Amino acid sequence: MVPRSALLLGLLAPAIAFGAIQQQHAVSASRAFSPRAHTDKALRMSGGEAAPVPEIKPPPALYAGAVAAGAAKAKGSWSKIFKLGIVSGCHIGFGAFLMLAVGGACPEIAANNPGLKNIISGAFGLPFGLIMTLVTGGELFTGNTALVGASFMEGKTTKGELAKSWIGSYAGNLVGSLFLAYLAFHGGTLGAGPASAAVATAKCANTFSVAFVRGLMCNWLVCMAVYMASGCSSMAGKMTAVWFPISAFIALGLEHSVANMFLIPLGMLRGAEVTIADFLMKNLLPVTLGNIVGGMLCVMAPFGSSFGGWFKKED
Repeated sequence: MVPRSALLLGLLAPAIAFGAIQQQHAVSASRAFSPRAHTDKALRMSGGEAAPVPEIKPPPALYAGAVAAGAAKAKGSWSKIFKLGIVSGCHIGFGAFLMLAVGGACPEIAANNPGLKNIISGAFGLPFGLIMTLVTGGELFTGNTALVGASFMEGKTTKGELAKSWIGSYAGNLVGSLFLAYLAFHGGTLGAGPASAAVATAKCANTFSVAFVRGLMCNWLVCMAVYMASGCSSMAGKMTAVWFPISAFIALGLEHSVANMFLIPLGMLRGAEVTIADFLMKNLLPVTLGNIVGGMLCVMAPFGSSFGGWFKKED
């Protein structure tokens, strides 16, 4: 007697074979009608080969692409920039959250090998937060200082569009960061560890000039990460471009305004003796100003004056 399973397989075999044939025809048809297929076919017929997509753009094209990206960002509506700013605030907040959970949970390493603790904090956290923003098209204020700032200097963006981009993304980043700080506090995953309160206290203990300079150097690295990633064609390239500069700025103890929008309020919720005035005037204001200078002058100005029209008189 024929087993039921064998009988069932025998009944289904023609249908399975027919489906496989249909799928193969569909794939062949889609390839036949794709523009890439026609281009490749034409190149083969002419004896040429399809040009491979470069892993990273050459410097002049990299700058031109960054300007184009900034111009496109500046054209967005207030609501779009604000909403995508909230998303980016959450992304960076998640990165800072992970940094606290990993680097902040290594007290013995911090005591015996502070350099190792710093690179652990840098490697786990903020890089993945920035990757999420870049890949999904979020609006991050610190990156916009470079991209939209360059577009403005090239005459592709108006003053009003520049203000819309910077203010809208900054406000959205703040809302997203505060929202995630509230969730992180009530989630309780950091336990009783003192890291978040200690970080908030330390960040508000600097002088105005120290916070400004740390903000400048931080966004120099952050915008270099954004700038290089914008010219990479692969996910691996983007991740590599982001990982080194971002992990470096954390390990070096520099100041990122959007990360601080999450870190300091979370520390305040967890007992840091920091007032709202301390948060705004001793950290957020000088760090934000430093971030603007770092993004526009330290990153984009050299490339803009070399590959673009910055500081050049019209004939």
